[in-house]
Amino acid sequence: MLATLKILPHLVSIHVRTHMQYRGALFIGWFAQAVGYAGTYAAIALIITRFENLGGWTWPQMALLLSIHLLAYALGASLSFVQFRDMEEKVRLGTFDAILTKPISPWVFLAFSGLNIEYGGHIALATGLMIWSLGYLPIDWSIGTALYLGAAIISAAMLTASILTLIGATAIVWVRSRHLFAIYFGFWELARYPLNIFPLPLQILMLTFAPLAFLAYIPAAVLLGKPVPLLGDFAPLASLLAGPIAALIAAAHWRWSLRNYQGAGG
Repeated sequence: MLATLKILPHLVSIHVRTHMQYRGALFIGWFAQAVGYAGTYAAIALIITRFENLGGWTWPQMALLLSIHLLAYALGASLSFVQFRDMEEKVRLGTFDAILTKPISPWVFLAFSGLNIEYGGHIALATGLMIWSLGYLPIDWSIGTALYLGAAIISAAMLTASILTLIGATAIVWVRSRHLFAIYFGFWELARYPLNIFPLPLQILMLTFAPLAFLAYIPAAVLLGKPVPLLGDFAPLASLLAGPIAALIAAAHWRWSLRNYQGAGG
């Protein structure tokens, strides 16, 4: 464990230095990503401004939800999306076999050697939007409230990384997994909106099989004192447990997939 912890800074440093060789392209990428999301959020803001609210959520409240959604995703995906999206190619071409020979956990190597700093635009936009929204919302702040917000974002980031790991690990056994990312991002798009605007079957789905309601809606609803469908008073604790539970499930699936890996030849 200590040896792994000593290696992590070097893995991250090498990857970051590689990307910083092309700083202009990196900064343009950050800017483009931020502008793209800002355009989407502006469209949502215009709709809410026209109709006053969306499922009882005003624009500042929605801005808080969107900022948590984007920030948690960026933090979690920086350790998992690109790394495990490419698992299909790694398995098919046999390059995953080389990773298995390294004296370090394959997941740790993949996640940290490929740490994606291209999410800088996401993080900057999300942080700015969150600061703006909190300035307009009458939240009764306390140490507990601040700690809850931080812990909920960490839990949501863990949830993101865990689901993307689950999808990527599928390729270790079944080779194909990219179609599952399309399904994930379909639900991820829905998670931008209040859960209460969806029909009951979809609410249940987004709290269980595709638990992306925990990504932003539930933390934002708890902070704003809004009722959470189905969970009620259990919502604050559930949002904090979602990430760790998903991480345990992802770790178990990752280990099972490694045990059943037969190599590029099948």
